[in-house]
Amino acid sequence: MPNIKIKRLNHTYQQEISIILDREIKDEVIKFVTITGVDITNDLSFAKIYYTVLDENRKLETQKALERASSFIRTKLAEKVDIRHTPELIFIYDTSIAYGEHIDKIIDKIKEDKNN
Repeated sequence: MPNIKIKRLNHTYQQEISIILDREIKDEVIKFVTITGVDITNDLSFAKIYYTVLDENRKLETQKALERASSFIRTKLAEKVDIRHTPELIFIYDTSIAYGEHIDKIIDKIKEDKNN
């Protein structure tokens, strides 16, 4: 279980990365990315950045654009968040929203079948 410092840092990183993507990135592919969560390791060496996109068809293109921009984003984070070591950023597409929608459809179908 992450300690309070890591939880606070996760939240701060989520906010700051969202601001960086919105205001400082010029790549239009990345403009419509939503950061859904951040998970920083206890030793601060890596940060998994979970994201979603509006257009599911641009998922691969967005992943590549984020990987290209990761060093820029990391540099900006180092300027904004005062910690000794800024972790490596790893961008991971968040499938939890799609999974949740899938579960909702299954529940709706079960309810419909039960009523018939």
